[in-house]
Amino acid sequence: MTNPGGGGQAPVRRSRITDYADLAGPARHTDIPPLSTAAAVSTTAAEQQEPAQPPSAERGETAGPSAAPKDSRATVDARRRRFTEVLSAFRDTAVLVPVEDHGWLTVDLGGVRWILAFSDEPSLARYALSQGRGHEEWTYERVLGARLLDVAVPVARVPCGVALDAADGGERAVLFPPVSGIVPDAYAVDKGYAGDTAVTGRGKEKR
Repeated sequence: MTNPGGGGQAPVRRSRITDYADLAGPARHTDIPPLSTAAAVSTTAAEQQEPAQPPSAERGETAGPSAAPKDSRATVDARRRRFTEVLSAFRDTAVLVPVEDHGWLTVDLGGVRWILAFSDEPSLARYALSQGRGHEEWTYERVLGARLLDVAVPVARVPCGVALDAADGGERAVLFPPVSGIVPDAYAVDKGYAGDTAVTGRGKEKR
């Protein structure tokens, strides 16, 4: 792991995940937001600007258990500011991206292709163990987050984002979805991008 990533072809490192098994316990504290913060980034402007209407007797509406209060505008704004900080740090950080069949490891979920990236070897080990593949030797590259979002996403030909530390749960894992402000506007789903191939099954992202 001598190359910080981002320029040209990064060296490939092979790692036997069992070597990190003792380190692959619960995720240590890291200063990143939960997945719900990433989801807040894709909230539409209308949802943020239009206050919720109270129930109206004239419209035959009643308040009930399902009418859960929405987060306040201040809370949403704070989450967005925090996520912006995390996104900036991610773009400047070299992360580990597993390589399989000459392509970066991806999974397709919810109509989006997610490139799987990891902060360090223990994070990758936790994912491997969660997949029942802790005994295998994994090949990975160190790649700048900016390269994943600005270069890999456009060549995917489908809506594509990045999932960081996918096995670490909602309190530590982070999604960078294909929306404006995260990926180039031309490849953001909230700008109308739908890709030109179907998202089916599991794929490998070309480097």
